[in-house]
Amino acid sequence: MDTKKTYSVEAAIRAQSALRELGGLAPEQFPLEAFVGMISDEIEHLRKLGHGDREIAEVIRTSSNIEISAEEIAANYASPEQRHPGQG
Repeated sequence: MDTKKTYSVEAAIRAQSALRELGGLAPEQFPLEAFVGMISDEIEHLRKLGHGDREIAEVIRTSSNIEISAEEIAANYASPEQRHPGQG
């Protein structure tokens, strides 16, 4: 039986934060382009459900300290081909 281990994003962030703290490193920072690239799977799914980039930006802003606009989401969204090269 070949089952792959999986972990929640919360668990991964806690582990990374602990390792960075142990090493005396500051919390990792992501440029806007990288952040939008990381959440492009979620953006794609939400768009398919009928949610617009303005609504997505508002959810990001109200649930975190990330300031982002619908225009920044549109400009930095990574297409499925960019996220998963060679698949499809």
